[in-house]
Amino acid sequence: MGHVFTDIVLTNPPRLELESVTVNALVDTGAATLCIPENIRIQLDLEEAEQRVVTTADGKRRTVPYVGPVRIRFGNRSCFTGAFVMGEQVLLGAIPLEDMDLVINPLRREVTVNPASPNVPSALVM
Repeated sequence: MGHVFTDIVLTNPPRLELESVTVNALVDTGAATLCIPENIRIQLDLEEAEQRVVTTADGKRRTVPYVGPVRIRFGNRSCFTGAFVMGEQVLLGAIPLEDMDLVINPLRREVTVNPASPNVPSALVM
């Protein structure tokens, strides 16, 4: 399938006077949550809530800062989450994708809102 990237807008909800940051994020359904580099954490002035242990794709474990809250916006969708501070680029994982009811089109290598619910996100809660 290749890599899929999409533009998202990140905001620090308690600090709305700060500029939002638009980033081109790597979309990874094999990852669970949001990862941001240190420069994005600084731009959004995100507070560290705690340290967490993460396991990376190569099987290595390390301790990284967990910050938040972060608001993610994509088109007419948004969600609130925390973020791991690590790496050199923003990584958008499966949980925020599901929360915003977004889908990946593997042939076109793009992210879109769920065509079954184009106006309002839907969720399965059973």
